[in-house]
Amino acid sequence: MSLDPTRLDQLLDGFRHVHLLVVGDLVLDEYVWGDVARVSPEAPVPVVEVRDETVVLGGAGNVTRNIVALGGQVSCCAVVGDDPAGRSAADLLDRLGVDPGGLVVDAGRPTTRKTRIVAQNQQVVRFDRETLEAPSEASRRALLDAVDRALGASAGVVVADYGKGALAPVVAVEAMEIFRARGVPVVIDPKSALEPWRGAALVKPNLREAEWLSGVRVEEAADLARAAGVLRRELSGADVVVTRGGDGMTLFEDGAAGVDVRTVARDVFDVQGAGDTTIAALALAQRAGASLLEAAVLANAAAGVVVGKVGTATASPGEVRALLPEAVAAAGGAG
Repeated sequence: MSLDPTRLDQLLDGFRHVHLLVVGDLVLDEYVWGDVARVSPEAPVPVVEVRDETVVLGGAGNVTRNIVALGGQVSCCAVVGDDPAGRSAADLLDRLGVDPGGLVVDAGRPTTRKTRIVAQNQQVVRFDRETLEAPSEASRRALLDAVDRALGASAGVVVADYGKGALAPVVAVEAMEIFRARGVPVVIDPKSALEPWRGAALVKPNLREAEWLSGVRVEEAADLARAAGVLRRELSGADVVVTRGGDGMTLFEDGAAGVDVRTVARDVFDVQGAGDTTIAALALAQRAGASLLEAAVLANAAAGVVVGKVGTATASPGEVRALLPEAVAAAGGAG
């Protein structure tokens, strides 16, 4: 299939008419920015002279940020702790224009926080504060109720599973029952078992995740096709998009052979969050009417923007539009 740049531009413009629901593990990403000019006399470690600190939404929150940045509409349902980080997450959602009412507060667990020390645009160290345990029964019920309410306005669902416990198998199974009953297509970015998400429309693992989830070691194209086949069977026929970093993506649709979609060669400053950008763009594009190939090219362009930035970043429609000609050329489908 050839790619029509004019149609891709129209699809990108159509993102503003799409409303998605994001469900998953919300993370608070904290950054301490500084410079290193010396080594500590106390131990052989760099001394970071702090010049700024920032806090942004990560995990399911970053998928939400990316949908908003790309022009879409979004609801977000997740579990946070009864702590300053949870309140900060709610405030950040509110500032995005996203109703924080989809956040369920579980006093028995902390909000997941990742604190990164960055010097000269390089990550020096990261501190994680989290629990991987499932939420309480009351919180699980409240989360499913929030999901059910939020579905009324949603054309599709993005599941951002980071293995932090919010999407325990019992939650996933019940959530899928709700999604099936409403006839809403589900796109998943999995970090744990696939079986609870049986019936999803699309799964987007990276290469390492595809190997882990399928049990197939990928050394050549035939291995990747075999891994995708396992994932498709696990999910009862879902389309599979395997992201491969600088090599782009490989698409497996309707049982057909894999289609490689090359990406734009870019100076990469930080790959963090690129997967969130990719799944946000894939879901928006498909719900705007794109084919899987068209969605992949738009997602490659969006991810290409994000890897050129430092930190948990997003891409705007203007930035994606500027990179689209290169994305089309890289995919080899201009026409």
